[in-house]
Amino acid sequence: MSTEHSVTRIDLLRHGACEGGEIFRGVTDVELSDTGWQQMRASVAGAQPWQQVLSSPLRRCRAFADSMRTESRPLTIEDGLRELDFGDWEGRLVADVWADEADAARQFMRDPNSFTPPGGESIVAAHQRVAAAWDGHAPRLTGQHVLVVAHGGTIRFLLGHLLGLPQSAVMTWHIPYACMTRVHLLHHEEETRPLLISHAPGKADEWL
Repeated sequence: MSTEHSVTRIDLLRHGACEGGEIFRGVTDVELSDTGWQQMRASVAGAQPWQQVLSSPLRRCRAFADSMRTESRPLTIEDGLRELDFGDWEGRLVADVWADEADAARQFMRDPNSFTPPGGESIVAAHQRVAAAWDGHAPRLTGQHVLVVAHGGTIRFLLGHLLGLPQSAVMTWHIPYACMTRVHLLHHEEETRPLLISHAPGKADEWL
């Protein structure tokens, strides 16, 4: 598809609340809770129809993404959109990690770009993985309205990539459960300009 005077609309939806409590759930594959399902359904209510859905392979994203699939709205599962791997902290209660490894937990929270959890994936590697995953699909998605169902970390990395922001900036963003963030990619001839869209309640037309 020609990119001249076209717009790619990207809706980034984080999964809702999950089973298992407050754990480092990175690549730990857990289900959405009933509350999580309700949160995600509420978040997409009234949204404009998507033409494509991309999802992390993890169940807390994939299950809801699959419910958005229709004959005219295909779903693509992309392994590169999985969450950051927390290594030895995977599946452990956050409170327990703080009790047992306070110094390491403090370093990670203060400067995640410089500290990687033991046995885990670095922020740099995760950012590169997510960027490569998006870039692999981008040509076929140009000019379409796309729903991406992913994780808080994944969404930060993808926003940083799309908006051209440094990792140190995107790691300061709070991405709540089931929140929706939109980016427009404005294509004009050989140039693409990103635009971050904020949604005003009651202003559904502003999401167009």
